Amino acid sequence: MARHFDTAPDARVLAHCHWHQEPRQHPTIVLLHGLEGSSTVHYMRGMADKAWAAGWNVVRLNQRNCGGTEGLSRGLYHSGLTADPLFVMRELIDADGLPAIAFAGYSLGGNVVLKLAGDLGDQAPAQLCAVCAVSPTMDLAVCVGALERRANYPYQWNFVRNLKGRMRRKAALFPQDFSLEPLGRIWTVRQFDEAYTAPYYGFADATDYYHRASAMRAIDRIRVPSLILTAENDPFVPPDPFRDAAVTGNPFITTVVTRDGGHCAFLEQADGDYDGYWAEREVVRFATAAWRDKSSTPSRTPDLSLPLRA
Repeated sequence: MARHFDTAPDARVLAHCHWHQEPRQHPTIVLLHGLEGSSTVHYMRGMADKAWAAGWNVVRLNQRNCGGTEGLSRGLYHSGLTADPLFVMRELIDADGLPAIAFAGYSLGGNVVLKLAGDLGDQAPAQLCAVCAVSPTMDLAVCVGALERRANYPYQWNFVRNLKGRMRRKAALFPQDFSLEPLGRIWTVRQFDEAYTAPYYGFADATDYYHRASAMRAIDRIRVPSLILTAENDPFVPPDPFRDAAVTGNPFITTVVTRDGGHCAFLEQADGDYDGYWAEREVVRFATAAWRDKSSTPSRTPDLSLPLRA
């Protein structure tokens, strides 16, 4: 079922929700997509299917303006906008009375959920049982720098093409708020953020935005069981930040850096009912274990049942 959350006076987000017959008897996982994704992309559906089969209620959340919702919110979204998932969590706890909430985010969504957990720190509600991030862009400056490599031109071009298209739709709906004049000079994600994201949210520039919106600034304060899955060969999420002492020294964080997997791919050989989408399976396993034993601290070197193959 579709459900709207009024996360701010001028912002409404759309979620696709899947409830078991007695929702309060089940944990609930909230899924966040990546840059220019939506609740309907394949990895959101795949994660939802596996979580549902494991007994979870599922909320596939669109970030502001995503999934054809440009008209629901006056403003934009950005890579560190935690206010919306925080509002959704509070409503699910306070209004719906749900006993256990987990978050799982891909790429940009992974940065958001990790930053949310870090910002909450010791004040995280008891109902928040797990946070999982797949290929998270948790050091935005590093990721944008990697995206600007010549080899990553196809990724950059695709992101910029979609960002420009979204701005044209926003300007058509809110012509008094957004000018299309800068679009002709924008060829990179950094240029888009300089022209639109940073000034809209009051950041000094793109560099300031990347610093303040990155989960790395709050990663050491995470106090709920958290899983990070990333790959050495991710084209624009370099592995070095995941080896930072702020990450490896936090006992609440389980970090798995595989050799292969690319960006949010992690596909291996299918086997029977298992479709081979390894990250989706491991996120559900981790969240389920954390839900069943919220008082335990997860190991940083979990026993993953199958070796990942590219």
